[in-house]
Amino acid sequence: MTSDWRINRIESALRGENPTVLRRLRAGFAVIGDVQFLPGYSVLLVDDPRVQRLSELPKAKRRDFLADMDVLGEAVEQACRLLDPAFRRVNLEILGNADGFLHAHVWPRFAWEPAELVRVPVWLYPRENWRDERHALAPRHDVLRQRISDELGRLTGRDASRE
Repeated sequence: MTSDWRINRIESALRGENPTVLRRLRAGFAVIGDVQFLPGYSVLLVDDPRVQRLSELPKAKRRDFLADMDVLGEAVEQACRLLDPAFRRVNLEILGNADGFLHAHVWPRFAWEPAELVRVPVWLYPRENWRDERHALAPRHDVLRQRISDELGRLTGRDASRE
C-alpha cells in the first residue's frame, strides 16, 4: 500500500483510491483499520471530509451514519465470531480527538487479550501496538477483510460486484 491515500482518507475513498475500503455504505465508507493488533478493527468514515462532528449532519444523514456504524459493528462481530472462537464483543466509539473528520471505530475484543487490558478501552494498549509492523494491515488479513465485506453485503443486501 502506498501512503498517499492516507493524506485524505475520505477524498481517496470517494475517488476509489483508498485500499482499505471494504464497502460504500449510506453515509460513509466501511474501512479496515491500518493496524490489526485486534483483528477485525474497522472504521466508518463519513463521506464528506468537511464534516467534523455528528451534529453537523442533517438529522436523516445522522441516522444513516449511526445505522451504518451499527451495520459495520455487526459485520465485524459476525466475521470475528466465525474466524476466532475467542471473540467476545465489539466496542463502538465516536471520539474525534485526533482526526478532524467524523468517523467511528469498531474494535473487536477477544478472550486472549492480556488480562490487564481485556476490560479497558483499547486506547490504553501500549502505543507501540499502533506502530509495530507485526500489526500492520497486510495480505494475511485478506480472509478477514473478505469476511467482513461479505457480512456487510449480507446485512445491507448489496453485492460488491454490483457496486
